[in-house]
Amino acid sequence: MPSALEIRESIRSGRTSAVEVCEAALTRIEAANPILNAFHTVDGERALERAAALDARRQEDSHLPLFGVPVALKDNICTRGLRTTGGSRILETWVPPYDATVVERLEAAGAVIVGKTNCDEFAMGSSTEFSAFGPTRNPWAADRTPGGSSGGSAAAVAARLVPLALGSDTGGSIRQPASLCGVIGLKPTYGRVSRYGLLAFASSLDQIGPLATSIADAAACLSVIGGHDPRDATSSTAPVEDYAVSLTGDVRGLRIGVTRSLFGDGLDAEILSACDRSLEMLREAGAELVDVELPHSAQAIAVYYLVAMAEASSNLSRYDGVRYGYRAAGAGTLGELYDRTRDEGFGLEVKRRIILGTYVLSSGYYDAYYLKAQQVRTLIRQDYERAFERVDVVAMPTSPTAAFKLGERTEDPLQMYLSDVFTVGVNLAGLPGVSVPCGLTAGRLPIGLQFIGRAMGEATILRVADAVERVTPSARELPPDVRPG
Repeated sequence: MPSALEIRESIRSGRTSAVEVCEAALTRIEAANPILNAFHTVDGERALERAAALDARRQEDSHLPLFGVPVALKDNICTRGLRTTGGSRILETWVPPYDATVVERLEAAGAVIVGKTNCDEFAMGSSTEFSAFGPTRNPWAADRTPGGSSGGSAAAVAARLVPLALGSDTGGSIRQPASLCGVIGLKPTYGRVSRYGLLAFASSLDQIGPLATSIADAAACLSVIGGHDPRDATSSTAPVEDYAVSLTGDVRGLRIGVTRSLFGDGLDAEILSACDRSLEMLREAGAELVDVELPHSAQAIAVYYLVAMAEASSNLSRYDGVRYGYRAAGAGTLGELYDRTRDEGFGLEVKRRIILGTYVLSSGYYDAYYLKAQQVRTLIRQDYERAFERVDVVAMPTSPTAAFKLGERTEDPLQMYLSDVFTVGVNLAGLPGVSVPCGLTAGRLPIGLQFIGRAMGEATILRVADAVERVTPSARELPPDVRPG
């Protein structure tokens, strides 16, 4: 499967058609999905109808930035007439009556939505093992996780089932699976992309973004889905850039902050070595490496899980069996209906987070936990603000390890949560971050390097990540069973 931009140019020139590209994507999905479980809803009929309509208007519409490009959506993004489950039994049969803003913008740009990808239930997880529809497998090694919670989208792109997919990132859920699957994962600035139509997990942290096979594709996608939306009060009015303009490969004079004090015992030596090699190549290309401190980052995981669980307990209270979604049978009272519906409809991890979130918001504990977490969140944001007085971007590994084995951490929530140790601070501060492949382990598992920028600084982090992509041979390698074309 070529890149999104290559597909667009091929259809635009008449070398192929949108229908042929769509058929190829559907054939790949049909062959690989029984192993990977990257998709759990595929709408081939509607996708082919959409592709045929695009072919009929090629002369008029081929200028569109994603003309004919097959795109997958994480299954917490609403699609009119196509079920949206959030990876949960409680929404297993729910069909939204409206499209999310990002879906409207993708289709206006000429994209073809082929289906919905598997994810941890309500995006709560780091391995896509907490989906009610079974785990997704990593294309690089089928016994390993693709990461999460956007693991289905990452696996679909890594396996070249589609060239482009959307995920959501609340504490690393785009960047961490991108790292573990060897693809690009971009978490935009909070408010850069509308959240209208995204199933809410933690409303002050959630952000939609692309997973792609190249920085150029991610940049093109962000230019399409970004921008103000009056239906989302938190969306920014800042103008959307043509991010492709920043992809020059030139990093001369750029100051890159390196947070070596964060590289503790939990960081795998192979990860550190690969990241160091990429940073050294950037230095040789003319960038300046500057040591910076983020002194409150050690508290980021604790702060994140307090804030995220509190907001989740509030957001998920709407799933009560009354208005939509699953309803337990045989309840005698309203209270029993609530209890049984939520007990039968939610999985273990979601229940754990709701209980903890309700606890930290309860009388007598709010000040000690939730309020204190919000205060430390401010300190974390201020750490980044001070760092950006000295540097243009901050660099760190995306994940402390490569892809771990399925089942390895499901019984140890703390170890699972620590998978996000390098990513949660970005969400707490509302900043943009991008993960780019920077090497492979000795066992040929992908390694990701993360760049973090100032608010609305996507152009700068994409510029640096593009430079890494250009000089890293492994950034263009494919999983062992994936063939190009």
